[in-house]
Amino acid sequence: MRADVDLSVDIGGLTLRNPVMTASGTFGYGSEYAAFVDLDRLGAVVVKGLSLQPSAGNAPPRIVETACGMLNAIGLENIGIDGFIRHRLPLLRKLRTPVIANIYGKAMDEYERLAARIDAVDGIAAIEVNISCPNVRAGGLAFGVEAGVAADLVAAVRRQTAKPVMVKLSPNVTDITAIAKAVAAAGADSVSLINTITGMAVDIRTRRPRLANVTGGLSGPAIKPVALRMVWEVARAVDVPVIGVGGIMSAEDALEFLIAGATAVQVGTANFVNPAVTVEIIDGIAAYLQRSGVRRVREIIGTLET
Repeated sequence: MRADVDLSVDIGGLTLRNPVMTASGTFGYGSEYAAFVDLDRLGAVVVKGLSLQPSAGNAPPRIVETACGMLNAIGLENIGIDGFIRHRLPLLRKLRTPVIANIYGKAMDEYERLAARIDAVDGIAAIEVNISCPNVRAGGLAFGVEAGVAADLVAAVRRQTAKPVMVKLSPNVTDITAIAKAVAAAGADSVSLINTITGMAVDIRTRRPRLANVTGGLSGPAIKPVALRMVWEVARAVDVPVIGVGGIMSAEDALEFLIAGATAVQVGTANFVNPAVTVEIIDGIAAYLQRSGVRRVREIIGTLET
């Protein structure tokens, strides 16, 4: 990274040395990428989603490559919060980079218990709340598709922790700004968007779905225009920092999100294509600022002219 530019940003009470984070579910627990990436150069490491108990996820096949990205139906496989704290967090505590724990549950009390557990643990800088999970006790709806339900969930999490709370929003809604406003009012310190878009693929030889789960989440370059539009809309609608996610493959992609109003970005599917892409994006942003005669990355955030 070039020393003559300032890449630091603040995302709702958490200061990052640069605006490039990893996206939950695409970077494991961080250690898996240590051989390819200097983890201490990242803005933040967001670990894969954690539940109260370990989860095996969905049956395979769980990933399908698409023309411009991928479909996944992993089913939030993870080692559980206690397994993470016991076996993975000790290594992450050695990093200078902030660690953000992504959490999910099937009911509101599970989110509350996870937030309380994390609040008592050193080495986790913030919580990202995945509100795109099925709410089993509410008729199978996702927490993130109804503003009132999303707000109640975020308020419940907020009561359990003093750590910064980031809420990851689903794009599978009619108006994402309504959800963003609701969770911001309920106590979210920042919002990240978007999560994957629901999609599917068919094997024409067998005439069966290519995912065992039938549908999955579409990610990668295919969703970038949708993500960029939603980030721009939400950044104009709320007063909390917005983290842009969706199809970011290069520094140019990341810069588009920053100019559209994102304070920081998360890099997801690109990690599977190029394990060192996050650091390359950081260097690319710094080079762009230097070429443009801009001293601080904060000076370009939200500068889109329409």
